[in-house]
Amino acid sequence: MTAIFLHPDYTPTETSAKLTFGGNRLNRQSEERADDCVDVALANPSTRLMGFARGRVLVALGAERASGLHSLESLSAFAPKIDRAVLLGFDGDAARLAVPLGINPDEEGFSLPEPFKAIDYRSLARQQLLDAEELGIVAQGGAVLAWHANARFSGRSGQETVMVGGGVKRRCEADGRDEFPRTDPVVIMLITHGDRCLLGRSHHFPAGMYSALAGFVEPGESIEMAVRRETHEESGLFVGDVRYHASQPWPFPHSLMIGCYGEALTDIISRDESELDDCRWFDRETIRTLLQQNDSGGPHEDGALFLPPRLAIANRLVLDWAGLG
Repeated sequence: MTAIFLHPDYTPTETSAKLTFGGNRLNRQSEERADDCVDVALANPSTRLMGFARGRVLVALGAERASGLHSLESLSAFAPKIDRAVLLGFDGDAARLAVPLGINPDEEGFSLPEPFKAIDYRSLARQQLLDAEELGIVAQGGAVLAWHANARFSGRSGQETVMVGGGVKRRCEADGRDEFPRTDPVVIMLITHGDRCLLGRSHHFPAGMYSALAGFVEPGESIEMAVRRETHEESGLFVGDVRYHASQPWPFPHSLMIGCYGEALTDIISRDESELDDCRWFDRETIRTLLQQNDSGGPHEDGALFLPPRLAIANRLVLDWAGLG
């Protein structure tokens, strides 16, 4: 796949490009769209659509590879809501669209004809069922459709909004004001002190799992200051130097995870118990052991510590710090 804004002989090598959901290369043409661009795309036989239903993607499981991209004809059996289809961009001259489906995978007795399955985003990533570029389309399509579902009425006028520009924005019918899809920036940081790194457990984590600390960037706040604030709020630690490492689109529902390293100025933890179930320092050798256990693929024993899976940017932060990336 190629996109106009990328040189045809160049493949990105930054860490972000290696992360799950980070492989989207579509040319979005967000500034060059006519209001009938979805209709024009649907009339072109080269167009492919990705179908979404309740946090799942319709996937055709083939003998050699799975695909989440379908022709309009093959998608017609799954109640596509074409009036809500969103133009994501172009792979060369071929359009790529995201469309909500009328099926309900949560319904009792629900089933799909072979070879189709409705698979949630995390399972697609964990099982590596789709290639990197299709997973990038999953992230974009899931995030944009989630925003459209929540932006049907203007927060300013309270009146209904309509999709324009193929889904690149919505317009309030009362005052003509445009609203654009939102992305929520989240800092996720591996805090270090000498040869140790800080990991914590949120109350909702599976038993035994530890991860990097994280939190939303607030208005008027730099990435670096968000790292310092969130770390101090959750662990009581003061952070000095902060450096950016990588970013990852995260469609739950429309976040951008901004991965950083931060250097702690002290090592005395004063955990906020309302935020974290636990928080502790791990030396580099312990981290390497945990990473190797993560890669074994087997179930974790009761009480055993483990790290986030490779699909998460937290894993990459720890992996690169440990020298195993």
